[in-house]
Amino acid sequence: MILIYDNSFEGFLTLVYDVYYKKLKPNTILKQKPNILILEELLEIKTDEKKASKVLESIKKHFSKNTFHTILNIFMCDNHNFELHLLNFIILGFRNKKELSNINNSSIFFIQNLEKQLFSAKHKMTGFLRFEELEDKTLYAKIQSQFNLSYFLGIHFYKRLNNQNYIIHDINRKLAFIKNENFLGVQSIASFEQPTLSKNEQKFKKLWSSFFQAVTIESRKNVKLQKNLVPLLYRTYMTEFQS
Repeated sequence: MILIYDNSFEGFLTLVYDVYYKKLKPNTILKQKPNILILEELLEIKTDEKKASKVLESIKKHFSKNTFHTILNIFMCDNHNFELHLLNFIILGFRNKKELSNINNSSIFFIQNLEKQLFSAKHKMTGFLRFEELEDKTLYAKIQSQFNLSYFLGIHFYKRLNNQNYIIHDINRKLAFIKNENFLGVQSIASFEQPTLSKNEQKFKKLWSSFFQAVTIESRKNVKLQKNLVPLLYRTYMTEFQS
């Protein structure tokens, strides 16, 4: 059986409810209907806020705080096929919480490793992210990542940037963590126009690029090592790698 949900957290919790109470046995979970004809039974799960709320409350009561955060973290790994493993993880936890530390279980092993990858990507992005100053003095950064990191990065810089307003914009997902006088959190960005940089920012970008080129010693250039230390994925919006 193949289950299909709408890619929302509420939709996934509804799926957990239906699987648990209707005793469904899915072997695949998809975010959208496949384009090719599949002979297996397809069941589309329609998001139900009441069902989702019941599952969420049950998880909060039954699971530890760390396990609850793990469930939320895994849902941020939206470019990975985590759903079947996370479903197994939750149902296993409801049956016996002690089993959630059993890495011999393939789903437990998968969840633990995927969460480590998420934290590793977040740690790297905190160093590779580049803010730019806009005309109104707001700091603005664009990111591109295989994980949904805007919330994690937004919280990371909340204390470090003091009272500074800032935006961390995930271009591909059309999401942005926004911090200003009136709002703190993630918002959906339906349309996007390239913001205007401050005059100081334009000047310092040129200076930084010139410095980066000036300190480069061509005879010691090691492209392979450079790619290992700063993977291509993180370079898209880094000032020093923009032409």
